[in-house]
Amino acid sequence: MSGYKQTFNRKLAAKAGIFVISIALMVLCGCLAGSKRIRQNGNADLLTPEGMAQYLKDVPSVQATETWQNQYGPGIIIKTRHYRIYTTLLDPLMLRQLPSFMESAHRAYQNQLPEPIETQTAFDTYLFATRSQWEDFTKTFVPRNWPVYLKIQKGAYYLNGRCVAYNIGRTRTFAVLGHEGWHQFNSRHFTFRLPSWLDEGISTLFETCRYDRGVFHFDPGQNLGRLGALRKTILEGNMIPLPSLIGLNPGQVVSGSDTDAVMAFYAQSYALVRFLREDNYGRRLANYHNLLLAALRGNWPLDDTLKRIASDRNIPMTVNFNRFVSPRLFSLYIDSDMATLEKQYLAFCKKLVYHIRLQQP
Repeated sequence: MSGYKQTFNRKLAAKAGIFVISIALMVLCGCLAGSKRIRQNGNADLLTPEGMAQYLKDVPSVQATETWQNQYGPGIIIKTRHYRIYTTLLDPLMLRQLPSFMESAHRAYQNQLPEPIETQTAFDTYLFATRSQWEDFTKTFVPRNWPVYLKIQKGAYYLNGRCVAYNIGRTRTFAVLGHEGWHQFNSRHFTFRLPSWLDEGISTLFETCRYDRGVFHFDPGQNLGRLGALRKTILEGNMIPLPSLIGLNPGQVVSGSDTDAVMAFYAQSYALVRFLREDNYGRRLANYHNLLLAALRGNWPLDDTLKRIASDRNIPMTVNFNRFVSPRLFSLYIDSDMATLEKQYLAFCKKLVYHIRLQQP
């Protein structure tokens, strides 16, 4: 390299270094200025419930905010059109997006049906800043069976009309809130409880989303967790036969130690719902809608005893109920030719995951 070129490159590198440093200083100053503006908002420290409540008042989805007096930690209540969110999480970026996420999820739940449902009373959702707060609340909220719920490693649960979660990072927290929020939505509005494959399969549709100009858009096709599990299940030859899948109760797989069976159940339920909605340009979408509408209105052709079990949320959804009722409903509303349908379903599953590459352990 000539001396001229060496000198030129050194000068260029020095200028580039100065430019990078200048940009870094500008970004740093901007962040500090933004932080100062945030902390001065409403003349209160943002990290206090009072400051956070004031800070969130201009968020479009927020109707009202107030401090939440509770025994678990400083918190606030955020009220939107369809939700009351009780939270001890005081992360400003997450909380500015949370109201929009919940309302976007509500719209997405509505889109599972060909006609909207009017929600008269707000849903209650609890989001705790730490797992220890979540555990303390659960021990009070679930006085007898709380040890079962504490086995949840990273996630949330729905019980007695409420979703209860704790912060596990923005993406995963929103994923579990979207999932459990569907259980909350259909438990409130539907006359009959859904078969487990259908209830859990629909829930997985709300685990992935993208944020665009204040609104969240749910994209099941980007649910790499479920797609990866489905790919693994196919490659290892562990696919649950379709007749068995639609009759399964999650307790049959979750209570055991076989994590592959758990992954297979949720991944295949996710794929089955997508199959009914999307395969062959949505040829089964009307059947899918009819199954849900009949559950919503209480029109399933069941005898009185089974209708009572299906409609009473205080009666456990037993293994026998799922095993007996779900295949009957599937045959009536979807298809009675299970052998042919299973071949089409398996082909759809393979198409979903052909581009998925699993990381080597």
